[in-house]
Amino acid sequence: MHSPLPASLYFFAGPKSYTGQDLAELHTIGSLPLVERLVADLLAAGARPARPGEFTMRAFLAGKKDLPQAEAVQAVIEAGTDADLTAALAQLAGGVSQPLNMLRDDLLNLLADIEAALDFADEDIEFVGRAEILTRVQSAIDQLEMVRKQLDDRTVSGRPVRVALVGLPNAGKSSLFNALAGGAALVSPTPGTTRDYLTKSVTLTGITIELIDTAGWQGSSDTIEEQAQRLGSEQTTRADVIVWCDEHGTFSTADESRLLAVGATVLKVRTKSDLRTEQPAKGSHISASALAPNGLDDLRTALSDTVTSLTRPALAPSQSRCRHHVLACLEHLREARALAASNNAPELLALALRGAIEPLGEMTGAVYTNDLLDRIFSRFCIGK
Repeated sequence: MHSPLPASLYFFAGPKSYTGQDLAELHTIGSLPLVERLVADLLAAGARPARPGEFTMRAFLAGKKDLPQAEAVQAVIEAGTDADLTAALAQLAGGVSQPLNMLRDDLLNLLADIEAALDFADEDIEFVGRAEILTRVQSAIDQLEMVRKQLDDRTVSGRPVRVALVGLPNAGKSSLFNALAGGAALVSPTPGTTRDYLTKSVTLTGITIELIDTAGWQGSSDTIEEQAQRLGSEQTTRADVIVWCDEHGTFSTADESRLLAVGATVLKVRTKSDLRTEQPAKGSHISASALAPNGLDDLRTALSDTVTSLTRPALAPSQSRCRHHVLACLEHLREARALAASNNAPELLALALRGAIEPLGEMTGAVYTNDLLDRIFSRFCIGK
């Protein structure tokens, strides 16, 4: 005689269940042979096995989760570290899709204003001015550039974040390098002492970074200096974070434009603060000293915050899909910006905005195809 198998049956009524439908869960002893026998009996009674990701797909189709949140379920399952889990849970809570949905809503509202102006072209009514159009389009570009930055190869390859120390000769870069990395960069009051770049791995709040000391910016008088400048420029271009060292705190506008064009996060650091008596302007830059007690605390904090934000894989489960849509959206938004700036026909501007809104909708799951859903949910565990 077979003994009854102890089990508990839980019922979750829709639409408040995970899938939005009526849902039942059967909990029993965690013995694999017993569970396999129970599943076999249920299948014999007419049940069918769930497909990969079926429950999460049902939740998505019922509007319980958007597409980035659905993908985050898989990221939670596959999380290998506390940081991965924290990022996946943030995405599951809507931390990714909410700003993208807000951006899409703003572009839809802007498109509505422009199309309303087309409908009343014969009337002396201005729904939205050109200056406002440019501001809103530029804001959308800025937000998407931040998303694009999150999606670049540093969050995929697992390589350390590259942090480059740059600036004029004798700005204190090598001293900061030695203080932060325990390195052995040659330090001298003579400008131009660093003729090559140095690198060292540094662990910062549990995250490994590649700290790079570059040659100071200056003209080239010989082949060695020319090579040093070229190598320094290459390292700056490849950096994820640029620590711009300036002992005077002047930070020229021309140099700032050049550094920002790299696309990295730029931290302005006024070095040798132990030699200065005047107080720096608040919020303009970070003051640091390689010699003073606690002279690097503010810089370490800023670096830690910046590196943490860059290594957080906010869109990790959907990177390749999102990267394509971000680039497509940026292309259309830049076209819209150029059309608005040259005061071109509003019909062309409206067309460019529609082109930007479509990939945003695909990214958030407002627009999707069955093929896309199959590609996403086929990676899930059975029944998740």
